[in-house]
Amino acid sequence: MARAASPSLFTADLLGPAIAASFRKLDPRALVRNPVMFVTAIVALLVTVMLATGIGGGTIAFKGQLVFWLWLTVLFGNFAEALAEGRGKAQAASLRATKGELTGKRIAGAGTEEVPAAMLGVGDIVLVENGDLIPADGEVVEGIASVNEAAITGESAPVIREGGGDRSAVTAGTRVVSDWLKVRVTAGPGQGFLDRMIALVEGAERQKTPNEIALTILLVGLTIIFLIAVGTIPMFAHYAGGVVPVVILSALLITLIPTTIAALLSAIGIAGMDRLVRFNVLAKSGRAVEAAGDIDVLLLDKTGTITIGDRQASEFRPVGGVPVSELAEAALLASLADETPEGRSIVLLARDRYSVATSVLPDGAEIIPFTAQTRISGVKVGELLIEKGAVDSVFRAHPGSGDTAAATELRRATDEIARAGMTPLAVASNGRILGAIALKDVVKAGVRERFGELRRMGIRTVMITGDNPLTAAAIAAEAGVDDFLAQATPEDKLAYIRKEQVGGRLVAMCGDGTNDAPALAQADVGVAMNTGTQAAREAGNMVDLDSDPTKLIEIVGLGKQLLMTRGALTTFSIANDVAKYFAILPAMFIVLYPGLGLLNVMRLSTPTGAILSAIIFNAVIIPLLVPLALRGVKYRPIGAGPLLARNLGIYGFGGLVAPFIGIKIIDLGVSALGLA
Repeated sequence: MARAASPSLFTADLLGPAIAASFRKLDPRALVRNPVMFVTAIVALLVTVMLATGIGGGTIAFKGQLVFWLWLTVLFGNFAEALAEGRGKAQAASLRATKGELTGKRIAGAGTEEVPAAMLGVGDIVLVENGDLIPADGEVVEGIASVNEAAITGESAPVIREGGGDRSAVTAGTRVVSDWLKVRVTAGPGQGFLDRMIALVEGAERQKTPNEIALTILLVGLTIIFLIAVGTIPMFAHYAGGVVPVVILSALLITLIPTTIAALLSAIGIAGMDRLVRFNVLAKSGRAVEAAGDIDVLLLDKTGTITIGDRQASEFRPVGGVPVSELAEAALLASLADETPEGRSIVLLARDRYSVATSVLPDGAEIIPFTAQTRISGVKVGELLIEKGAVDSVFRAHPGSGDTAAATELRRATDEIARAGMTPLAVASNGRILGAIALKDVVKAGVRERFGELRRMGIRTVMITGDNPLTAAAIAAEAGVDDFLAQATPEDKLAYIRKEQVGGRLVAMCGDGTNDAPALAQADVGVAMNTGTQAAREAGNMVDLDSDPTKLIEIVGLGKQLLMTRGALTTFSIANDVAKYFAILPAMFIVLYPGLGLLNVMRLSTPTGAILSAIIFNAVIIPLLVPLALRGVKYRPIGAGPLLARNLGIYGFGGLVAPFIGIKIIDLGVSALGLA
């Protein structure tokens, strides 16, 4: 599985554009999206006017320093967001290079015409041959070919794309490396998967998430409260027989309002989506990333997620006195048109172990395809109907077949197969039960430990499988999941998700087929495989470019990391502000209220030195926290209680201590240099 290397935060390629963008973001239309930084910019402009006109009190040198540090605070806030966006834009540039100047061979009449990709419309059919780039997102309608998707996923191994199945979706910019495909275009110019990915990683389509909006409202509320509080100070000063200059009040407001978290809030969200993209997962919204961090229930397909997924036929078990050779031949005929790994393994077992010579279907044979509703596939040759499928499904298809002695024997055999953790398939000829096929699958190494981690996170895991309950129970016990849903149909998955959501729980699941689309759309976090159908990719709110179902576990961890990072830095910022109040307010008002001298534990040099030191600390703490905001707080799968205690201990206590130390050190420097 490919991983994009995470570049250093402070390289020339990122720093230069980020610094330039910091100045462009001084545009009021950009600043107003961050109300706290917008207020900081207004105050910086006000102090600049005071410096130019000589009003507002304070010396020119003092006001000049305040102007410098106040504007630097705004620029540092802009820089954090610009640096986060810059990392995404660097990846977007790479994706644009992948897209390039694509052209397509549009089918027109009996021939083709080569046209720019921008001229292809929804519904057009294009021919893509060996060596060609696929010009637009679409569905394969004819042909089968190997497609190199390294430009999108970073994975060098080509994948098979073919029409009529769950591997029919293709993406613009990927290359056909064998054979040919006819593709029906499903996305117009600028609306394709690659276009949306570019816009998302650039941050152009990033909307604020509900948590961000709620936190922004809280920060605005705190800002209004402190604005009112600062506005009342002149009255108290007048009552005490003194005056507090406007320039001091302006600077005091900035030290009181929560500028630290306000400056970093947007960068945290952008960086969270960027980490997901570097993990080869495309989130269609920040809401989906946040929801992943709050997941209560995780639905996982058994095949390919919990087990290796390449189920192999291991034995034939005839019943009712049927010769094993007859069962083997019937199983082979029912599987010749089955291109799944298990279908091919049945053919291989019948030929190699039982020497069945049949290699092709007879002329006129009618193929019966597998569907999620019937759960049966097979072939009809004249009057002969041979079927294979789930035991209960075969019995339902032939009422009365379940009441025979052969059916009783079959149930005993399939129970034995299921208890061994294998999947049984029944084989019938014109409704007569011939026996069972045992399909063996293997639980992936390490998944039991992974599910243990999820349990420690407080997440309940549910295995979804089409197997019968006995097989499902055996696999679930071996894998260590909390629950399972056996013989699951698309309707069953949807009903299960709705039941959990009615109970107030958030649900995540992954899928790749059209029949998974309703459940993917219903789930709070629906991860669609990139190899899946267009319907699945449109229904999910995330797309896994590597098409690895196990990645859902990592996605949950990344979502929790985003929430933890925001929570940790919010805790630090609020604790930081509380400490600043106790650090500077006594020193500032000791002249008016001498009794406050007892609270001046930091022994700051002068009132102007205290305010200047606080303003400088307020500015420099933002870039110092940028690496943490962009890289994220490391998540550990421990309970909510220990996690809260850990964060309060590190970021709460750290936020209280840092201003006392930082402001005192800065004050010593300011005094030594005679700056205040």
